[in-house]
Amino acid sequence: MIETIVLDIGETLIRDDRYWQSWAEWLDVPRHTVSALVGAVVTQGRDNTDALRILRPDIDVGAEYRAREAAGRGEHLDETDLYPDVRPVLAGLGELGIRVLVAGNQSEKAGIMLRALDLPADLVATSAEWGVAKPDPAFFQRVLQESGAAPHETVYVGDHPVNDVFPAKAAGLRVAHIRRGPWGNWWGDDPDVVATADWSIGSLTDLTAIVGE
Repeated sequence: MIETIVLDIGETLIRDDRYWQSWAEWLDVPRHTVSALVGAVVTQGRDNTDALRILRPDIDVGAEYRAREAAGRGEHLDETDLYPDVRPVLAGLGELGIRVLVAGNQSEKAGIMLRALDLPADLVATSAEWGVAKPDPAFFQRVLQESGAAPHETVYVGDHPVNDVFPAKAAGLRVAHIRRGPWGNWWGDDPDVVATADWSIGSLTDLTAIVGE
C-alpha cells in the first residue's frame, strides 16, 4: 500500500524553460543554442550544467549564479512554471489520504519560491536546504525520514535516471519514472531505466491509479 508520494522538482513539477532561457540571456547567446546543447549533454548522460561549460569552458557556474542574483537577474518561479497537472493531482492525492512531499535538487531560493506558491503538499524542500543533493544516498535517507512511511510504502517520482530512478530504488523506495522533459523522454526506453522503475508514467495524473493498486 502506498502511503507517501515524493516528487522531484525540475521537469517533474516545473518546466525548465525559464531556467535555461535566463542563462542564454545572461551569457548573451541564442536560446536555441543553449537548448540544443542541453539536449546534447542529456543524450550523453552528462550533467546539465556541462551545456554552459561548452559555451564558456572557463565558467564558474556558482560564481555566475551569484552574479546573476546580485544583478537582479537570478532565479524566478511563478505559477506559469508549473506543469498543468501539478495542482489538481497533488490536491487529489491529499484527498485520498496520501502524504505528499516535494524534494529535489534546487537552491534555497527555489525552495522559498516554491513554498510561496502554496502547493497542496505536506512538505516542500530542496537539496540546498538539506545540505545534501541527489544522487547522494543521504538525500534519499532524508526523504525516508520525512516520508513517515516504510520504503516500500513510499514512491519517488522523477525524470532523471541517475539522480532519481537509480538512487531512489537503491534506497529501497518504489519509483515512478515520468517521461517528460529532455531527460525523461530521452531515457524513457532505456532498458536499465525500464527494468529499475516500478512504473513509467507520462503525466502525474497516472499517480492516482498507482496509489489505488
